[in-house]
Amino acid sequence: MLLMYILIALMLGSVGSILLASALLLLSKSKLELVSTYLISVAGGTLLGAAFLGMIPKAIQVLQKPELALGLTLSGIILFFVVEKFILWRSCGNKECERYNSASAPLILLGDALHNFIDGIIITAAFFTSVEFGVIVTLTVFAHEIPQELADFGVLIHNGYSKKKALKFNLISGLTTLVGGLLAYVVLETAERLIPFVLSFSAASFIYIALADLVPQMHSKTKLTDSIIQLLLILLGVLIIYLIKRV
Repeated sequence: MLLMYILIALMLGSVGSILLASALLLLSKSKLELVSTYLISVAGGTLLGAAFLGMIPKAIQVLQKPELALGLTLSGIILFFVVEKFILWRSCGNKECERYNSASAPLILLGDALHNFIDGIIITAAFFTSVEFGVIVTLTVFAHEIPQELADFGVLIHNGYSKKKALKFNLISGLTTLVGGLLAYVVLETAERLIPFVLSFSAASFIYIALADLVPQMHSKTKLTDSIIQLLLILLGVLIIYLIKRV
């Protein structure tokens, strides 16, 4: 039964987010930009909420060593910074962004595949903690992948791909979520003691994406009204995670 839940969650977190992102491309440019802005803010809140309200407390509870759990999280953040320096892991949707104009499509797909692989590991580790926590993490992955996939579509189309071809290659890179998730299932089933370590690194991934990737995109809008809306949507994302944990 657990494996079935994990497979459904992996499909939702990867293929589901890609298909929804591709459907949003049918919107007009102005509406798509508005929806994407809202999604980025909500996703930032869910990422931070899942990391600080779920993953880190779970890791501390199991390890019973707060310094170790927090040290692993800090190490993970630094590691993700180094990885991103070597691979264009994340793209940006802003056409004025340096990465948008300089990144090659294959490199974007490679970085996306690596990120999806890690997402798969994160989702599976969460379900090994509890089904409830697995649902929380799956929704968090789903929320932050939609604006990211929209940005990836933008980069691929900017590099000469048709929408159909961009969708095909995004789906292929999305399948690495299944690979990472199933690999984690095999490993964690025999070595559950690794779960708190995975959760700490997962929290690092979520914090890094929220603060290094999503927040800078939010800062591209500086009007007071936009800032208030962004703050409210971030708080909404955190509230969603809090309420799911309370159910």
